[in-house]
Amino acid sequence: MNKKNISIIIADDHPIMLKGLTEELENAGYNIVATAVNGAAAVEIIASHNPDIALLDIEMPFFNGFEVIKNCQNLGLKTKFVVMTYHKEKGFIVQAKKVGTHGYLLKEDNLDEIESCIKAVLLDEFYFSKSFQDDIQHTVDNELRKVGLLTPSERTIIRLIAQGKNSTEICETLKVSKRTVEKHRANIIAKLELEPSLDTLTQWTNNYKEIIMSL
Repeated sequence: MNKKNISIIIADDHPIMLKGLTEELENAGYNIVATAVNGAAAVEIIASHNPDIALLDIEMPFFNGFEVIKNCQNLGLKTKFVVMTYHKEKGFIVQAKKVGTHGYLLKEDNLDEIESCIKAVLLDEFYFSKSFQDDIQHTVDNELRKVGLLTPSERTIIRLIAQGKNSTEICETLKVSKRTVEKHRANIIAKLELEPSLDTLTQWTNNYKEIIMSL
C-alpha cells in the first residue's frame, strides 16, 4: 500500500510528542488525518474517520489508550490500534493484547521501527517493539493463557492480593474462612505455574498488576 493511502490518527496528551510524531510521519509520506490530545477526543475522531491506523498514548486524560480501544471495538471499524508508551512492564503488554491492541511501541523507538509496526499490523500481525527481548510475545501469550484458567473466585482473590491485602484481610473482605482463601491461593499458584513459596504470588501480581486489575 502506498504510504499516502495509509490514513493515521495520532493521540497523545504531550504536545511536543504529538507534534514531533505527526511531522515525522507526514514527512515520511503518511496521511495524518487528525490528532487528539485526550482519549475522549481520540474515540470521537476514530469513529468519525475510521482510519487504517490509530497511534495511541497509553496514559491520556478521560480515556487511556486501552479504554479508547475498548470504546471503539464495537463500532465495526477497520482501524488497527497501536499503543505507544514508556512502559516496558510485561503487565502492560499483557493488557494490550487482552484488549485487542495490534501493536506495542516504545516512545524511544525511531521512525524505522514505527514503519515496521505499521506494515505488520496492516497485515494483521501483532507487532512488539524490537526493544523487547525476542521471547516477549511467547511470554505474554503464555501468561494470558494461564490467567484464562482462573475461576471467578480465584480472579477475585488475585485482585485483592494485587491490592496488597493479606490472607486475613481477604477473609474479612469476602466473609470466608482462611482455609478457603489458602486453598484458592494454592490453586492460583498451580494454574500460574509458580513456585509454591510464601511470596511468589505477591511477586507475580506486582509484575502483572495492570492486567489483574482489569479482570
